[in-house]
Amino acid sequence: MKTILRCSLSTLIVVALVALTPRARAAAPFQIEEATIADIQAAILAKRVTATQIVKMYLERIKAYNGPCVNQPYGLLGPVTTITHAKGINALSTLNLRPAVRRQWGFDDHHARTMTDLADNDPNLPDALEIAAKLDEYFAKTGKLVGPMHGVVFALKDQYCTIEMRSTSGADAFYANDRPPFDSTFVKRLKDAGGIILAKANLSEYADGIPRSSFGGVFGNPYDTERNPGVSSAGSGTAVAANLVTVGIAEETGGSIRGPAQKNSCVGIAGTEELVPRFGMIQMGIQTRVGPVTRTVEDCARVLQVIAGYDPSDPLTAFAVGRLPEQPYQSFAHATSLKGIRIGVVREFMDKKLFSKSDEETIDIVDRAIAELKKLGAEIVDPGEGGELFTKYIRALQPMLMNAQYAKQHPEMFPVDADGKPASDQIATLIDLAMDPSKAPGKFTLRDLGGFGGGGRRGAAPAAGAAPGDTPASAPVGGMNNGEARYEYNLWLRQRGDANIKSLTDLYTKANFYNDPNYGTQKNSLMNSDKARVLDTAIRMQTRFAVQQMLLQAYADMKLDAVVYPTGNIPPQKLGAPNEPTVNGRSSSLWAAGAGLTQGFPAITVPAGFTTHVYDRIRDPKAPPPPPGWTRGADYGGGDPEPTILIGPTPVVLPVGMDIAGRPFSEPLLITIASAFENATHHRHAPPDFGPLVATTSVAER
Repeated sequence: MKTILRCSLSTLIVVALVALTPRARAAAPFQIEEATIADIQAAILAKRVTATQIVKMYLERIKAYNGPCVNQPYGLLGPVTTITHAKGINALSTLNLRPAVRRQWGFDDHHARTMTDLADNDPNLPDALEIAAKLDEYFAKTGKLVGPMHGVVFALKDQYCTIEMRSTSGADAFYANDRPPFDSTFVKRLKDAGGIILAKANLSEYADGIPRSSFGGVFGNPYDTERNPGVSSAGSGTAVAANLVTVGIAEETGGSIRGPAQKNSCVGIAGTEELVPRFGMIQMGIQTRVGPVTRTVEDCARVLQVIAGYDPSDPLTAFAVGRLPEQPYQSFAHATSLKGIRIGVVREFMDKKLFSKSDEETIDIVDRAIAELKKLGAEIVDPGEGGELFTKYIRALQPMLMNAQYAKQHPEMFPVDADGKPASDQIATLIDLAMDPSKAPGKFTLRDLGGFGGGGRRGAAPAAGAAPGDTPASAPVGGMNNGEARYEYNLWLRQRGDANIKSLTDLYTKANFYNDPNYGTQKNSLMNSDKARVLDTAIRMQTRFAVQQMLLQAYADMKLDAVVYPTGNIPPQKLGAPNEPTVNGRSSSLWAAGAGLTQGFPAITVPAGFTTHVYDRIRDPKAPPPPPGWTRGADYGGGDPEPTILIGPTPVVLPVGMDIAGRPFSEPLLITIASAFENATHHRHAPPDFGPLVATTSVAER
């Protein structure tokens, strides 16, 4: 193997390349760092680089930067401690390389593309380098690219099925065959378009929001390796941020496309839920969706163009028929003016009086971003400090739309007798509230709408230790097990047809789980989900319709094209530290409810800047020790949460993201707004500790 040297972002090589003449630049080595899809394909067409060389450049960076980010004195499954300025981020858990090639590159057996087929010699399952070679062969013969993803290198969240690589959602379950017999629909579309699947990205086990999995271990943030990299799809975001791949594919239930983008200075599109097929996803639930994480708006749009569209294996995508734009999504990614576009400000998420010191700098940064949108010509609809954009519409419509749910939450207005039967005319009461919404009891801000419930009642609780804004699709609704998780797991396992792991029960009885008091395990959550015997998603579907109706009326009444707000108020927290307590509907993670995001509305996250300092949460040193067997996020004793205090400010530079959200199928407009903002601000910066590499051999010799 070649000797690789790490360089800072101010490396003289980059400076020198910028100064080269066009002819000299064409002959210079191709720089993979921060390369866009257009950059890669232009270089291939100019014969400056091959697809095989692109893959090898990324492998060199993976070799240099994908190591552990924590100390593991008790092994992969035991307690860990963080490392200041670690040399790795552990973003990728599985590499798409055949055994001999993987060993030649120096990658260990744990990163093998399968643990159950050690020979791994099926010619029908080519690895990343074999796929790249086929692309190079086609280009050499025709002078053309195979398709719009030719030479683009991907890392996929391990929640998605890939026929050539193990697919276990981060679990160390004992599959007879850890490779499924089919690809996810979008994976097949990427491959057909010339995409190269190089790796499976590390993730929160079963997408539970904790920055750790039993198979992949703990993963860190490239901007500060001791901090959280961003909810369940974190590896997809960090791999892109640190230039280990061109594109990451994430999955979002509450925020795991936008969250990794926000915390890693990237762009992420959580499209309309019905837009991209989800077949082949472990836990394909009512609220799950597929989306890209990239370093530019245009790259996100290019990937969306390939993966969007109807698939009979995912009936939800039937809603997308006839609703895709006539022009490619990437054609909207070159805007410079926002004249004529009305953008609302979700002040509900930006009221400093309601939150803590931890929120304040993020809010200030996004306020400056909103001012930039105004400079670009957008008409800003801002309710002002302490104002609320959506409350009027939620208060007016929620009692009627949520009806029986709302009545149960407010027995003072909707009394029942000893048998639970209505003791008053509930319809008459609802009519009274419709005539005078000011009489309606409850909380009606967008903060209180939540991802699942309504009428002032917060929704599902996440797994112990998980970020509250990243509740997985399998989470019980309002603490009740509605059967959705058991149905999703068992349907997927039936489709997969493994000889050993056949049911949800097998997933927790035939598997290893990590054991660390600072990170809650998924085992108990799986066991609880397995108790259900009835599937009842009626409340989920009613909530979905109600939220969409309330927000769509607000958009129409205020003539809004889009809304903006911080993707999340709290900067990345220390790994293994207590969560910032939920206050006034703001969790420690991100705005999962967003502007209808958990009910299918689209949003794009863009870099908005960087912090200068943060406030961190630690356990109160004066508090008694935790009870025996305690894990973070669980009851600390007597029903109370873990006692914590806020410390700081601590100087640290961490990414901040802004969401741009809109109506269903408004992706072209959201891309327009995002691209104009990106072109005017250029907030994206690569993480300094994971800069370019200098090889002792040229690209041509690789």
